[in-house]
Amino acid sequence: MNGYAHHRTIVRGTHWKTTLAEHLLLVKPGIVALVLLATLAGAYIGASGAPGGIFWTLAGVGLATAGAATLNNYVDRDIDGVMDRTSARALVTGSVSPDAALAGGLALTVSGLAALAVKVNLLSASLTGASVLIYVVLYGMILKRRSPMANQIGGIAGALPPVIGYAAVTGGLGIEAFAMFAIVCLWQQPHALCLALRYKDDYASASIPVVPVAFGVAATKLRILLYTIVLVPVSFMPYAIGAAGMRYAIAAFAAGCVYLILTIRFYRSQRDSDTFLFIYSMIYLATLFSLMVCDLRIAAMFG
Repeated sequence: MNGYAHHRTIVRGTHWKTTLAEHLLLVKPGIVALVLLATLAGAYIGASGAPGGIFWTLAGVGLATAGAATLNNYVDRDIDGVMDRTSARALVTGSVSPDAALAGGLALTVSGLAALAVKVNLLSASLTGASVLIYVVLYGMILKRRSPMANQIGGIAGALPPVIGYAAVTGGLGIEAFAMFAIVCLWQQPHALCLALRYKDDYASASIPVVPVAFGVAATKLRILLYTIVLVPVSFMPYAIGAAGMRYAIAAFAAGCVYLILTIRFYRSQRDSDTFLFIYSMIYLATLFSLMVCDLRIAAMFG
Protein backbone atom coordinates (compact mmCIF):
# COMPACT_ATOMS: atom_id res chain seq x y z
CA MET A 1 0.00 0.00 0.00
CA ASN A 2 1.46 3.36 -0.98
CA GLY A 3 1.69 6.24 1.48
CA TYR A 4 -1.28 8.17 0.06
CA ALA A 5 -3.58 5.15 0.18
CA HIS A 6 -2.40 4.38 3.71
CA HIS A 7 -3.17 7.96 4.75
CA ARG A 8 -6.66 7.75 3.24
CA THR A 9 -7.31 4.51 5.16
CA ILE A 10 -6.29 6.15 8.43
CA VAL A 11 -8.47 9.19 7.73
CA ARG A 12 -11.48 7.01 6.91
CA GLY A 13 -10.97 4.98 10.08
CA THR A 14 -10.61 8.07 12.22
CA HIS A 15 -13.66 9.70 10.62
CA TRP A 16 -15.76 6.56 11.19
CA LYS A 17 -14.78 6.38 14.84
CA THR A 18 -15.45 10.09 15.35
CA THR A 19 -18.89 9.83 13.71
CA LEU A 20 -19.80 6.82 15.85
CA ALA A 21 -18.69 8.67 18.98
CA GLU A 22 -20.82 11.68 18.02
CA HIS A 23 -23.89 9.47 17.51
CA LEU A 24 -23.30 7.78 20.87
CA LEU A 25 -23.19 11.16 22.59
CA LEU A 26 -26.54 12.05 21.05
CA VAL A 27 -28.23 9.20 22.93
CA LYS A 28 -26.91 10.54 26.28
CA PRO A 29 -25.55 7.23 27.64
CA GLY A 30 -25.38 8.50 31.23
CA ILE A 31 -29.11 9.20 31.24
CA VAL A 32 -29.82 5.86 29.58
CA ALA A 33 -27.83 4.07 32.30
CA LEU A 34 -29.74 5.83 35.09
CA VAL A 35 -33.08 5.06 33.41
CA LEU A 36 -32.15 1.38 33.09
CA LEU A 37 -31.19 1.22 36.76
CA ALA A 38 -34.56 2.69 37.74
CA THR A 39 -36.34 0.28 35.39
CA LEU A 40 -34.47 -2.68 36.86
CA ALA A 41 -35.37 -1.58 40.37
CA GLY A 42 -39.02 -1.37 39.40
CA ALA A 43 -38.85 -4.87 37.95
CA TYR A 44 -37.19 -6.21 41.10
CA ILE A 45 -39.87 -4.63 43.29
CA GLY A 46 -42.62 -5.98 41.06
CA ALA A 47 -41.18 -9.49 41.10
CA SER A 48 -40.20 -9.32 44.79
CA GLY A 49 -36.76 -10.48 43.75
CA ALA A 50 -34.77 -11.24 40.62
CA PRO A 51 -37.18 -10.84 37.68
CA GLY A 52 -37.22 -13.37 34.87
CA GLY A 53 -37.01 -12.38 31.22
CA ILE A 54 -35.73 -8.90 32.00
CA PHE A 55 -33.57 -8.65 28.86
CA TRP A 56 -36.30 -7.43 26.53
CA THR A 57 -37.58 -4.95 29.10
CA LEU A 58 -34.18 -3.33 29.49
CA ALA A 59 -33.49 -3.51 25.76
CA GLY A 60 -36.80 -1.88 24.86
CA VAL A 61 -36.56 0.85 27.49
CA GLY A 62 -32.90 1.49 26.64
CA LEU A 63 -33.59 1.85 22.92
CA ALA A 64 -36.60 4.11 23.47
CA THR A 65 -34.67 6.27 25.94
CA ALA A 66 -31.77 6.59 23.52
CA GLY A 67 -34.22 7.52 20.78
CA ALA A 68 -35.95 10.14 22.93
CA ALA A 69 -32.59 11.68 23.85
CA THR A 70 -31.61 11.85 20.19
CA LEU A 71 -34.93 13.43 19.25
CA ASN A 72 -34.50 15.93 22.07
CA ASN A 73 -31.12 16.90 20.62
CA TYR A 74 -32.81 17.33 17.25
CA VAL A 75 -35.52 19.57 18.71
CA ASP A 76 -33.00 21.67 20.69
CA ARG A 77 -30.40 22.09 17.95
CA ASP A 78 -31.19 25.78 17.47
CA ILE A 79 -30.90 26.79 21.12
CA ASP A 80 -27.93 24.45 21.67
CA GLY A 81 -25.96 26.66 19.32
CA VAL A 82 -26.64 29.68 21.53
CA MET A 83 -25.62 28.13 24.86
CA ASP A 84 -21.93 27.65 25.69
CA ARG A 85 -22.35 24.26 27.38
CA THR A 86 -24.08 22.75 24.34
CA SER A 87 -22.35 24.60 21.51
CA ALA A 88 -20.07 21.64 20.76
CA ARG A 89 -22.88 19.12 20.31
CA ALA A 90 -22.86 17.15 17.08
CA LEU A 91 -25.95 18.79 15.57
CA VAL A 92 -24.50 22.24 16.22
CA THR A 93 -21.06 21.54 14.77
CA GLY A 94 -22.53 19.66 11.82
CA SER A 95 -20.70 16.39 12.49
CA VAL A 96 -24.14 14.73 12.52
CA SER A 97 -26.84 16.00 10.18
CA PRO A 98 -30.32 16.85 11.46
CA ASP A 99 -31.85 14.32 9.06
CA ALA A 100 -29.59 11.56 10.37
CA ALA A 101 -30.41 12.45 13.98
CA LEU A 102 -34.15 12.52 13.28
CA ALA A 103 -34.05 9.20 11.45
CA GLY A 104 -31.88 7.60 14.11
CA GLY A 105 -34.02 8.92 16.95
CA LEU A 106 -37.23 7.66 15.38
CA ALA A 107 -35.68 4.28 14.55
CA LEU A 108 -34.41 3.77 18.09
CA THR A 109 -37.72 4.84 19.63
CA VAL A 110 -39.90 2.69 17.37
CA SER A 111 -37.66 -0.37 17.77
CA GLY A 112 -37.71 0.03 21.56
CA LEU A 113 -41.49 0.33 21.70
CA ALA A 114 -41.90 -2.61 19.32
CA ALA A 115 -39.64 -4.77 21.48
CA LEU A 116 -41.68 -3.97 24.56
CA ALA A 117 -45.03 -4.51 22.83
CA VAL A 118 -44.05 -7.83 21.24
CA LYS A 119 -41.68 -9.34 23.81
CA VAL A 120 -42.97 -7.89 27.10
CA ASN A 121 -46.49 -6.45 27.27
CA LEU A 122 -48.62 -3.61 25.93
CA LEU A 123 -48.76 -1.78 29.26
CA SER A 124 -44.99 -1.37 29.46
CA ALA A 125 -44.90 -0.28 25.80
CA SER A 126 -47.72 2.24 26.38
CA LEU A 127 -46.04 3.74 29.46
CA THR A 128 -42.74 4.02 27.59
CA GLY A 129 -44.48 5.65 24.64
CA ALA A 130 -46.16 8.13 26.99
CA SER A 131 -42.79 8.92 28.54
CA VAL A 132 -41.27 9.64 25.12
CA LEU A 133 -44.19 11.88 24.11
CA ILE A 134 -44.09 13.84 27.38
CA TYR A 135 -40.33 14.34 27.18
CA VAL A 136 -39.92 15.11 23.48
CA VAL A 137 -43.20 16.82 22.59
CA LEU A 138 -44.82 18.26 25.71
CA TYR A 139 -41.59 19.21 27.50
CA GLY A 140 -39.08 19.69 24.69
CA MET A 141 -41.20 21.17 21.91
CA ILE A 142 -43.94 23.02 23.81
CA LEU A 143 -43.19 23.94 27.43
CA LYS A 144 -39.40 24.29 27.69
CA ARG A 145 -39.31 27.54 25.71
CA ARG A 146 -42.49 28.96 27.19
CA SER A 147 -42.88 28.15 30.89
CA PRO A 148 -40.76 27.87 34.06
CA MET A 149 -43.06 24.98 34.99
CA ALA A 150 -41.64 22.84 32.17
CA ASN A 151 -39.47 20.75 34.49
CA GLN A 152 -42.44 19.85 36.68
CA ILE A 153 -44.20 18.37 33.66
CA GLY A 154 -41.06 16.89 32.14
CA GLY A 155 -40.34 15.22 35.45
CA ILE A 156 -43.30 12.91 34.87
CA ALA A 157 -41.48 11.32 31.93
CA GLY A 158 -38.34 10.84 33.98
CA ALA A 159 -40.31 9.24 36.81
CA LEU A 160 -41.91 6.53 34.68
CA PRO A 161 -38.97 4.07 34.22
CA PRO A 162 -39.45 2.23 37.56
CA VAL A 163 -43.19 2.08 36.84
CA ILE A 164 -42.39 0.57 33.43
CA GLY A 165 -40.14 -2.02 35.05
CA TYR A 166 -42.87 -2.89 37.54
CA ALA A 167 -45.51 -3.15 34.81
CA ALA A 168 -43.22 -5.31 32.69
CA VAL A 169 -43.08 -8.10 35.26
CA THR A 170 -46.54 -7.80 36.81
CA GLY A 171 -48.66 -6.76 33.85
CA GLY A 172 -50.30 -4.11 36.04
CA LEU A 173 -49.68 -1.27 38.46
CA GLY A 174 -49.68 -1.15 42.26
CA ILE A 175 -48.82 0.99 45.25
CA GLU A 176 -45.15 -0.06 44.95
CA ALA A 177 -45.02 1.48 41.46
CA PHE A 178 -46.60 4.67 42.80
CA ALA A 179 -44.00 4.87 45.58
CA MET A 180 -41.11 4.66 43.13
CA PHE A 181 -42.81 7.15 40.80
CA ALA A 182 -43.21 9.62 43.68
CA ILE A 183 -39.54 9.33 44.65
CA VAL A 184 -38.21 10.01 41.15
CA CYS A 185 -40.78 12.71 40.40
CA LEU A 186 -39.77 14.64 43.53
CA TRP A 187 -36.05 13.98 43.02
CA GLN A 188 -36.11 15.41 39.51
CA GLN A 189 -37.10 18.86 40.75
CA PRO A 190 -34.11 19.81 42.95
CA HIS A 191 -31.82 17.98 40.54
CA ALA A 192 -33.06 19.97 37.53
CA LEU A 193 -33.05 23.24 39.50
CA CYS A 194 -29.39 22.70 40.44
CA LEU A 195 -28.59 22.30 36.76
CA ALA A 196 -30.62 25.39 35.90
CA LEU A 197 -28.68 27.44 38.46
CA ARG A 198 -25.36 26.20 37.14
CA TYR A 199 -26.22 27.30 33.60
CA LYS A 200 -28.55 30.19 34.36
CA ASP A 201 -26.76 32.62 32.04
CA ASP A 202 -26.78 30.08 29.22
CA TYR A 203 -30.53 29.59 29.56
CA ALA A 204 -31.07 33.34 29.71
CA SER A 205 -29.07 33.86 26.50
CA ALA A 206 -31.28 31.28 24.77
CA SER A 207 -34.48 32.81 26.25
CA ILE A 208 -35.34 29.60 28.12
CA PRO A 209 -37.47 30.65 31.14
CA VAL A 210 -36.11 28.21 33.71
CA VAL A 211 -36.88 29.04 37.34
CA PRO A 212 -33.62 30.96 38.06
CA VAL A 213 -34.19 33.10 34.96
CA ALA A 214 -37.89 33.68 35.70
CA PHE A 215 -37.78 34.07 39.49
CA GLY A 216 -34.16 34.55 40.52
CA VAL A 217 -31.47 32.60 42.37
CA ALA A 218 -32.88 32.97 45.91
CA ALA A 219 -36.30 31.64 44.92
CA THR A 220 -34.65 28.70 43.16
CA LYS A 221 -32.50 27.80 46.16
CA LEU A 222 -35.60 27.86 48.37
CA ARG A 223 -37.40 25.51 46.00
CA ILE A 224 -34.45 23.11 46.02
CA LEU A 225 -34.55 23.06 49.82
CA LEU A 226 -38.32 22.53 50.00
CA TYR A 227 -38.31 19.73 47.43
CA THR A 228 -35.48 17.97 49.26
CA ILE A 229 -37.25 18.28 52.62
CA VAL A 230 -40.26 16.50 51.08
CA LEU A 231 -38.17 13.98 49.12
CA VAL A 232 -36.25 12.50 52.05
CA PRO A 233 -39.29 11.18 53.99
CA VAL A 234 -40.97 10.07 50.75
CA SER A 235 -37.90 7.92 50.06
CA PHE A 236 -39.04 5.71 52.97
CA MET A 237 -42.28 4.75 51.20
CA PRO A 238 -40.85 1.46 49.83
CA TYR A 239 -40.06 0.42 53.41
CA ALA A 240 -43.39 1.66 54.78
CA ILE A 241 -45.40 -0.42 52.29
CA GLY A 242 -43.21 -3.49 52.67
CA ALA A 243 -41.54 -3.28 49.27
CA ALA A 244 -38.08 -2.92 50.87
CA GLY A 245 -36.64 -3.97 54.22
CA MET A 246 -34.87 -2.40 57.15
CA ARG A 247 -31.52 -2.48 55.38
CA TYR A 248 -32.95 -0.17 52.73
CA ALA A 249 -34.52 2.11 55.35
CA ILE A 250 -31.26 2.55 57.28
CA ALA A 251 -29.17 3.24 54.19
CA ALA A 252 -31.83 5.55 52.71
CA PHE A 253 -31.90 7.49 55.97
CA ALA A 254 -28.13 7.98 55.86
CA ALA A 255 -28.11 8.99 52.20
CA GLY A 256 -31.06 11.32 52.78
CA CYS A 257 -29.40 13.01 55.74
CA VAL A 258 -26.32 13.73 53.64
CA TYR A 259 -28.51 15.11 50.84
CA LEU A 260 -30.42 17.34 53.23
CA ILE A 261 -27.26 18.64 54.94
CA LEU A 262 -25.69 19.49 51.59
CA THR A 263 -28.87 21.25 50.49
CA ILE A 264 -29.18 23.29 53.70
CA ARG A 265 -25.54 24.29 53.45
CA PHE A 266 -26.07 25.45 49.87
CA TYR A 267 -29.27 27.31 50.75
CA ARG A 268 -27.50 29.23 53.54
CA SER A 269 -24.44 30.00 51.41
CA GLN A 270 -23.85 32.97 49.16
CA ARG A 271 -23.12 30.74 46.19
CA ASP A 272 -25.35 30.86 43.12
CA SER A 273 -24.74 27.21 42.22
CA ASP A 274 -23.35 24.02 43.72
CA THR A 275 -21.79 21.47 41.39
CA PHE A 276 -21.20 18.92 44.13
CA LEU A 277 -24.85 19.03 45.20
CA PHE A 278 -25.86 18.38 41.59
CA ILE A 279 -23.49 15.40 41.37
CA TYR A 280 -24.61 14.05 44.73
CA SER A 281 -28.25 14.20 43.63
CA MET A 282 -27.44 11.65 40.90
CA ILE A 283 -25.48 9.51 43.36
CA TYR A 284 -28.41 9.70 45.77
CA LEU A 285 -30.99 8.40 43.29
CA ALA A 286 -28.68 5.67 42.01
CA THR A 287 -28.03 4.68 45.63
CA LEU A 288 -31.74 4.42 46.48
CA PHE A 289 -32.55 2.13 43.57
CA SER A 290 -29.38 0.08 44.03
CA LEU A 291 -30.37 -0.35 47.68
CA MET A 292 -33.83 -1.59 46.72
CA VAL A 293 -32.33 -4.21 44.44
CA CYS A 294 -29.61 -5.27 46.89
CA ASP A 295 -32.04 -5.44 49.78
CA LEU A 296 -34.32 -7.79 47.85
CA ARG A 297 -31.37 -9.95 46.77
CA ILE A 298 -30.08 -10.20 50.34
CA ALA A 299 -33.55 -10.98 51.62
CA ALA A 300 -33.92 -13.73 49.02
CA MET A 301 -30.56 -15.25 49.97
CA PHE A 302 -30.75 -15.02 53.75
CA GLY A 303 -34.35 -14.19 54.57
